[in-house]
Amino acid sequence: MSATVRIPTILRTYTDGAAEVTVDGATLGDVISDLDSRYGGIAPRVLDDQGQLRRFVNVYVDDDDVRFLEGLATPVRDGASISIIPAVAGG
Repeated sequence: MSATVRIPTILRTYTDGAAEVTVDGATLGDVISDLDSRYGGIAPRVLDDQGQLRRFVNVYVDDDDVRFLEGLATPVRDGASISIIPAVAGG
């Protein structure tokens, strides 16, 4: 299955500046794996040392927050839109 991933500005150095990339995968975990195989270095920015989504990184599949779905096991339909949104903190 093919999906479009929206890349946040802070991670675009890994995608040669591309704001959107197309990757394959049946689940979000598969998509992140394919994303990292094509654009090395992204997975460690999105996943923690245990291979789970980082606490301050929000991921949406078709506008649904994966934390309220199945996390990395969330199914990704063909043509899905995935957004990676790092949380911003400060004062």
